[in-house]
Amino acid sequence: MENLLEVKELKVSFATPRGIVRAVNGIDYTVRKGEVMGIIGESGSGKSVGAYAVLGLLKPPGRVDGGQVLYKGRETLTMTLRDMETFRGREIGMVFQDPASCLDPVFTIGRQMTEVLRSRHKGISIAEAKSRSEDMLRSVGISEAGSRFMKRYPFELSGGQCQRIMIAAALLCEPKLLIADEPTTALDVTIQAQIVRLLKKIQQEKNMAMVYITHNISIIAEICDMVSVMYGGYILEQGAVDDIFYRAAHPYTRALLEAVPRINATSGDPLLSIPGNPVDPADPPTGCVFHPRCKFCRDICQSEAPPRSILGERHSASCWILDAGIGASQSARG
Repeated sequence: MENLLEVKELKVSFATPRGIVRAVNGIDYTVRKGEVMGIIGESGSGKSVGAYAVLGLLKPPGRVDGGQVLYKGRETLTMTLRDMETFRGREIGMVFQDPASCLDPVFTIGRQMTEVLRSRHKGISIAEAKSRSEDMLRSVGISEAGSRFMKRYPFELSGGQCQRIMIAAALLCEPKLLIADEPTTALDVTIQAQIVRLLKKIQQEKNMAMVYITHNISIIAEICDMVSVMYGGYILEQGAVDDIFYRAAHPYTRALLEAVPRINATSGDPLLSIPGNPVDPADPPTGCVFHPRCKFCRDICQSEAPPRSILGERHSASCWILDAGIGASQSARG
C-alpha cells in the first residue's frame, strides 16, 4: 500500500522564559493511502504540535528543529509559503479542536465556505462555489443547507453545527489526507459520537487517509487502523489497533487501557489512574520519559533512554523491560 505521509525524526521546540521547551522529540510515523492513524496521549504530550508542524502552522516561538515530513515523497518542511498555502486544503485538510475560534464571527457561513474554494480554485465562479459549498454541508448532515443556512453567522449555531461546518470546509477541496485535532473535545457525548461516525463514514466513502488526534482511547478503537501512543513528546508505542488493544507492550499504553472505565464494573470496583504528574516539558526527566510514573522502573530507566524494540510487522515500543540486555540483578520498583 502506498505511503502518503511519512514523518521522520520530527523535532519541535519552543523558546520560553524557562528556557527551550522540547515539545516533540524525534517522532516517526507513516500514514498509508486510505488509512487512519490515531495519535493518543495526555494533554501536553506533543500530539497537536506535531500536526501543526506537518502543515507548516507553527508560529514563533515554536520552531521545527529537525526531521523530515514527506507527503507522497515530497518534503513539506522546506516548501515556500505560496506552495504551502496551495498544498493545504488541496492535499491535506485540517479540522481544528475549537471550531468557534476558527470561524470568523463577522462573516456568514456562506462567505467563509465559498472563499475557501475560490482561494484554491482560482477559476471557479461564485455560483459554482456556493453550489458546491451547499452540497458539502448536506454531506456532513446540515439538513438546513441552502440559502437560509448560508446566510447565518457562527454565533447563531451550536457547537456541533460549527464542527460540521469545519469538517465541510476541510473537505471542500477534496484532500487526500485529513488531520483531525481532537475534533470532539468541546462537544457533549451524544454529539461526539455523531461527529466520530461522520468522519469515519466520509473517510471510508472517499478512501481518504486521516490522522486522528485524541486523548480518548475509546475513539481510537472505533475509528483507527494504526495507533501512535505519545507521552512527553515521544512516541512510546506504535502498532495496529489490535496490537495496541490486545498486545500492548509499553507500561504507559497498558496503564491507559487499565484506566478506561469498564461497562461491566460494579460499584465497588476502583477507578484506576496513572500515579504521579505528567512530564514538565521544561524540565523532563533523564532516561525514559515515563520512568517517574512507571511501576516497572529499573535503575537503567532513570539514566538511559530505552531502545526501540520491534515487536511485529508494524508494532514497536521503546521500553527497557522489552530489551533482553537487562540483567536480573537490577532493582525494580513496585
